[in-house]
Amino acid sequence: MSLLPERLAAVQTQLEQQLRSAVVQLASSDPRLADAMHYGLLNGGKRLRPLLTYAAAEALGGQPQQADSAATALEMVHSYSLIHDDLPAMDDDDLRRGKATTHIAFDEATAILAGDALLTGAFEVLLADQSLAAEQRLAMTVLLAKAAGAAGMVGGQSIDLNHVGKPMSLVELERMHRGKTGALIRAAVMMGAMSVCWPLAAEQEQALLDYANAIGLAFQVQDDILDVEGDTSTLGKQAGADVALNKPTYPALLGLEAARQKAAELCQQAQQALAPLQQDGGHTGLLHQIADYVIHRNH
Repeated sequence: MSLLPERLAAVQTQLEQQLRSAVVQLASSDPRLADAMHYGLLNGGKRLRPLLTYAAAEALGGQPQQADSAATALEMVHSYSLIHDDLPAMDDDDLRRGKATTHIAFDEATAILAGDALLTGAFEVLLADQSLAAEQRLAMTVLLAKAAGAAGMVGGQSIDLNHVGKPMSLVELERMHRGKTGALIRAAVMMGAMSVCWPLAAEQEQALLDYANAIGLAFQVQDDILDVEGDTSTLGKQAGADVALNKPTYPALLGLEAARQKAAELCQQAQQALAPLQQDGGHTGLLHQIADYVIHRNH
């Protein structure tokens, strides 16, 4: 029996407390900014990245609280990226997680500033965790900065925006998504592991990287499939948006059935990547369940 729903609910409860506390500390002198930050952070969401952080910590024998700051920082960066992605200059969306996007609920300038505050605040949260050694905090901060920046998420988003309505090969599409979506998922897995085990053994690091790379790409393939097959009320965002903008997607390049097969193959790769950790007695059950969830979710 899968314990994933219960674990997701527990992560949601714990994370809300941590995120609320972080915003109070970061923006206590500006109520409107704090409200916008809260809104962008706490208006729903799958919380996949923090769940991965806790699952990776568990896989290496750690306790969830050891990864609290990493999980909080990652969700703050992820939420900032969604606030900015929805802006008129980017994807121009008015619906996120079934609610008005932050720039619609507040205004465009406040949304930009809320995103900025969440991004910079994430590093403050991570660096302030005195339960982690200074070397751990430094390594995790560098990893998160690279994942969020031009070499990762921002770079992938730039490629995406520059290819609207333009042809893209399968290799180029994969490169874009390994940055836009995959980089932060990789960071979630690696930071969870680094929270409890520092430095990581080479075999542990490679197994986790292989797992994270596979589910990061599988997540995006499934997102592309849902954009075609899903409905707005279930997705919590506008269905068919990628098609309407003529964006390159896996279904567009491969066809729906081949895209589903690609997602299934990536899930299998992720499961197989965990074998070295299992041989070392790791608790990888939650990571296995997440891999299945990524390609079977409906939103």
